[in-house]
Amino acid sequence: MFSRDNWDEILEALSANWFRTVLTAFGVLWGIFILVILLAAGKGLENGVKQGFGGMATNSMFMWSQTTSKPYKGLPQGRRFSFKTGDVEAIKEQVPHLRFISPRNQLGGFGGANNVVRGLNTGAYNVYGDYPEIIQQEPMDITSGRFINHSDIKEKRKVAVIGESVRSGLYEPGEKVLGSYIKISGVNFMVIGTYKKKGGGNGNVEEAQKQIYVPFTAFSQAFNRGEDVGWMAITANDDHSITSLKNQVFDVLKDRHTIHPEDDRAVGHFDLYEEFNKINGLFVALKGVAYFVGILVLLSGIIGISNIMLIVVKERTNEIGVRRALGATPWAIRGQILMESIFLTIMSGMAGIAMATAVIFLVNNALSGMDTSEMMFLNPSVDLGVVMTALAILVISGLLAGLIPAQNAIRIKPVDALRTE
Repeated sequence: MFSRDNWDEILEALSANWFRTVLTAFGVLWGIFILVILLAAGKGLENGVKQGFGGMATNSMFMWSQTTSKPYKGLPQGRRFSFKTGDVEAIKEQVPHLRFISPRNQLGGFGGANNVVRGLNTGAYNVYGDYPEIIQQEPMDITSGRFINHSDIKEKRKVAVIGESVRSGLYEPGEKVLGSYIKISGVNFMVIGTYKKKGGGNGNVEEAQKQIYVPFTAFSQAFNRGEDVGWMAITANDDHSITSLKNQVFDVLKDRHTIHPEDDRAVGHFDLYEEFNKINGLFVALKGVAYFVGILVLLSGIIGISNIMLIVVKERTNEIGVRRALGATPWAIRGQILMESIFLTIMSGMAGIAMATAVIFLVNNALSGMDTSEMMFLNPSVDLGVVMTALAILVISGLLAGLIPAQNAIRIKPVDALRTE
C-alpha cells in the first residue's frame, strides 16, 4: 500500500523534467497504438471477407459428377455418369451426422443467353431446381411472399422465387409481382416470393440477386431431367465437419455408379468448410503478426523508459542515500522505482489505447455512411479481451522497465550516496 506522500513523490519525480517524460512515454504510447490498430484492422478485414460468404452454412460441401479416370469392372476410363435422385436417399441412409442433403439442377448461367421472359422483357438468369432445405444452406431474406416448401415438391408445382435483381429486370417499379407469371425456357412459372442476399459465395452481391429458385420436382418434369441430379449441397451436423465425412459420401457414390474406389477425379467437390478453415487460419496468423509487430514496437518504448529510469535513479542518488540512512528498506526503495515505472507505462499506454479507439471510431463512422456490401473491409474493432491483454502487457512492461533501475537503486550504499554532490 502506497501513501499519498508516495504518490506525490512519484508525480514530482516524473514532472521534474516533463519534456523528457513525455518523449519517453511516447514510445509506449505509439507501441500500444500500433498494436490496437493492427488488431482492429485485421478484424475489419476478417469481417469483410466473411461477409463474402453471404451467411452460407460453412460446414458444407458442393458435389458434382465428372468423368472417370480409371477403368473398373469392364467399364472404360473417361466414362461420364450422372447423379440420380436415389443417390440422395442412399447417402442419407448410409452416412450418419449429415444435416442437409439438397440435390440441385440448374439452367442458364451468368453471361449466358436470355432464358427468362415476361412480356416484352427478357433476361439471362441462373435457374435452380431445389429443395426447401437450400435456404438453410444459402440463407436469404424473403422480401415478399414465401420460399418453396415440401408441398410444392410433392405436387410438382410450377412456382418460382426470384431475386430482387430479377424483379427489377423483368418488372416495372411498383408493378405487382406475387401471383404473376414468368416464362423459363418456354415454361410458365408463377412467382410466389422474392428474396435478397447479403452476399454471394464469390463476393458478387449483384449477381447473387440474379437467381430464380423453383421446386426440384417441377424443374425435373418441366425440363425433362428425369431422375438426374446436376449437383448436391451437403451440410454436416455442427458436431461433425463435412471434411471428415466426405470420403464416406464418395464411397457410397462410387459403389452405386461402379467407379474405382481409388478414382479421386470422378466426383468433383468444393469443401467450403475446409476453405473456411484456411481463411480462419490466415486471420489467426495475421493476429499473431499484429501482436508480434506491436509488441516489438512497444518493446522499444519500454527500453526507453528503462533508460530514463536509470537516469532518474542516478539523479536521485542523494535522495536514495538519505532514505536508506533514515531506515528505508531495500523493498521500499525497489517498490518506489517500480511504481514510478509502472505508473508511467500505464498512463502512456492508456493514452495510446484512447488514441487508437478514437481512430477506430472515426473509421467506423466513415464506413457507416458507405455501402459496404461488396467491400473487403467492415467494422474494424477490438473486443474487451484485447484491451485487457493490452493492459496486462503494459503492467508487465512497466515491471520489466523498472526492474533494472530498481536493482541499481538498492545497490547504492548510504555512505557513498551521501558523499556524492
